[in-house]
Amino acid sequence: MFKLNIKIALRNLWKNKTSSFINVIGLSIGLAACLMLLLYVTYELNFDKQSKNSENIYTVMTNIPGDDGNIANTFEGSTTALGPLLKADVPEIKHLARMNYLKQALIAVGENGFKKLGKFAEPEILKLFDYQFITGSASTALQNPKSVILTESTAKILFGSTNILNRTVKYQNKEDLMVSGVIKDMPDNTSPLLKFDFLMPWAFYETVDQSAKDLNWGNFSFVTMLSLDPQANVDQVNAKIAKVVKAHLKQAEQPYMIYPFSKLHLYGKFENGKSIGGDIEQIYLFVGLAFGILLIACINFMNMATAKSEKRAKEVGIKKTIGANRSSLILQFLTESMVLTFISIIVAIALLEILLPTFNNLLGIKLSIGYFKASSWMWILGIVILTGLISGSYPAFYLSAFNPIQTLKKKIKSGGLFAINLRQVLVVGQFCFAIVLIISTLVIYRQIQFIKNKPVGFDVNALVEIPQDGELKTKFEVIKSQLLKSGAVTSVSQSSVGLSHRGQNFADIKWDGMIKAVNTQLFNQVSTSYDFIKTNGIKLIEGRDFSENFASDTAAIMVSASAIKTFGYKNPIGKSVTIFDSKYTIVGVFDDYVWDSPYKSNNPMVVFFDKNRTGTITMRLNEANSIAQNISTITKITKGLNPAYPTEISFLNSIYLEKYNAEKKLGILSNLFGGLAIFVSCLGLFGLVAYSAEQRTKEFGVRKVLGASLFNLMQLLSFSFVKMIMVSIVIAVPLSYYLMGKWLTKFEFHTEISWWIIPIAAFGTLAIALITISFQAFKSAKANPVDALKYE
Repeated sequence: MFKLNIKIALRNLWKNKTSSFINVIGLSIGLAACLMLLLYVTYELNFDKQSKNSENIYTVMTNIPGDDGNIANTFEGSTTALGPLLKADVPEIKHLARMNYLKQALIAVGENGFKKLGKFAEPEILKLFDYQFITGSASTALQNPKSVILTESTAKILFGSTNILNRTVKYQNKEDLMVSGVIKDMPDNTSPLLKFDFLMPWAFYETVDQSAKDLNWGNFSFVTMLSLDPQANVDQVNAKIAKVVKAHLKQAEQPYMIYPFSKLHLYGKFENGKSIGGDIEQIYLFVGLAFGILLIACINFMNMATAKSEKRAKEVGIKKTIGANRSSLILQFLTESMVLTFISIIVAIALLEILLPTFNNLLGIKLSIGYFKASSWMWILGIVILTGLISGSYPAFYLSAFNPIQTLKKKIKSGGLFAINLRQVLVVGQFCFAIVLIISTLVIYRQIQFIKNKPVGFDVNALVEIPQDGELKTKFEVIKSQLLKSGAVTSVSQSSVGLSHRGQNFADIKWDGMIKAVNTQLFNQVSTSYDFIKTNGIKLIEGRDFSENFASDTAAIMVSASAIKTFGYKNPIGKSVTIFDSKYTIVGVFDDYVWDSPYKSNNPMVVFFDKNRTGTITMRLNEANSIAQNISTITKITKGLNPAYPTEISFLNSIYLEKYNAEKKLGILSNLFGGLAIFVSCLGLFGLVAYSAEQRTKEFGVRKVLGASLFNLMQLLSFSFVKMIMVSIVIAVPLSYYLMGKWLTKFEFHTEISWWIIPIAAFGTLAIALITISFQAFKSAKANPVDALKYE
């Protein structure tokens, strides 16, 4: 019986070539889009879950209290003093490691040197995460303070091999480190907090950076990660952490909590100290998009199958007359659906292989199908069966229900009032989904443009920066002099961090008239020398920049406008504040600029004068020269002074463009799959119009003989379909307006849904649908009436 059903299914597919082609193409595109999106969703859901013990790994989060008694801010930075205290006094903690934020640093073997992502961490990081050692051992790899662990790719770049145990590399062209291990590269879906190229011991970090050695409670530029006993209660541990911190140190005013590290990527948005979601909302959206496009393709199949009901009615009638029962007919029609779906999945996988590299390039990730994984094939098989059942179930039950006597007497109409209405509902549903996607895409694009066009607070054009490595730290005045003499730049400054940065937050600050005993507002800190305002093009509101004419500037600061608002100072110039127990005088107030996220207000900023705090050299290019000429001159000068390091010149406008990547990714996916949804919907519409025209061949012939014009016939065929599109527009517009309105409220700074978006989406969809309908309608109306009537 099964073999016979397969033969009948293949015969019917071959007999109805047009509808079969439309169904196969529609389902193939739907399945390919669904699989592609599900690959991306799986990639995101598995972020930071590579370790066997990932469900028990936590990161310490710092909560900053607000003035109203609630938590004003929650972030993953913590202090150096916290880790040792927790390790000693919280027995539920099995392993704990302090670490720094990742930073590019030079690592070299002889003349072979590269800037790579380096990380410092305490040895217990190797017990927290399951790094796969190619050479070396996790038990000893970080015991020697002058040791380093390399990733496989870094080892091959430096040595051309991974068999390099006890070989030596040079760090920052100063320190020789012994290779104590080589580990496999971490997966792409590893958090930027952890995805390093080489790992060094915390004991070495303490010799490199004094702030790592000092146990303090005011510098939140570090990360503390730990693993708990599987039986531990997280709420009880959090309560114990609060109690331990308060009991030991009164100056530790910020409450701390631990949060599952594997959830931070998707659930990293906090309100009042509680996670309220984050990127997981996009994942839900993409899952809905994946199955939405697949459902549109399934609806095409249903519509085509029920539209052909008159042709299949006679077949059903004869089979029932000779004894076939309804269950055997249902099985036959479901078999047809499954055969078509299996053909479609083969085409879909081929499409996926062709398009996946382009998709990866668009999103900047590496997705692939694990053909040798049983789980991959289980997922694919599950989707195929689900698709076959969804697309084939309604036609199977609908066609198998025909009365044999009525079918043989040709009394079956288009399927009855209910079937016609259902077909219309399915078409309306298809286009509703597509219109919502179009409007969403336009709103997302508008939001990205709104944030891009929002002033960043300084002149970003012609501004470049280079990391202050090696000799550039001690020869800043020399390089500044040479650059200005060369004419390649008009201004140069050095700072502890670049204009765009994260971290560097502190709370240990007091000011005159301060109401609370302890400050709870986080401030951002930047250390610089001269020409900070001039070089960066930041707007100075009051006072002055640091100047060589004022020796007292070593105890001076410049602050942002939001800092003055926090202090409540009316005439701030000359007023003093106390930071880390040292008194500083305010000499300048500048306008706030975007140094972290462009989507929300950044913390108030304090800029210190300190020639010894190096990090980044910022230059304003001379716009009278070509960019290529300026870059060539800068490269020549820096390479001459600092030959051991590669010259890395970054344009500030490019750095700031990267801040919009999350929404840009959402926009790309919405555009791409919104277009696919429209295409698949129109493909189904084309099939329905073609079949409707075929059913009305005789009617068109008669009408044409009686004098109906080409326009009359096109109008007759198109009108019912245009009505369905109009209904879709009426439903989709308010729905998308509501959904995108909610999405926009997530942003502190956001655009409004412009009035012109609605008519563009509505008329655009209607125009595409009309083109699809008109092509087939014109072809049918143009046909010779003699050919139409001769069938009778």
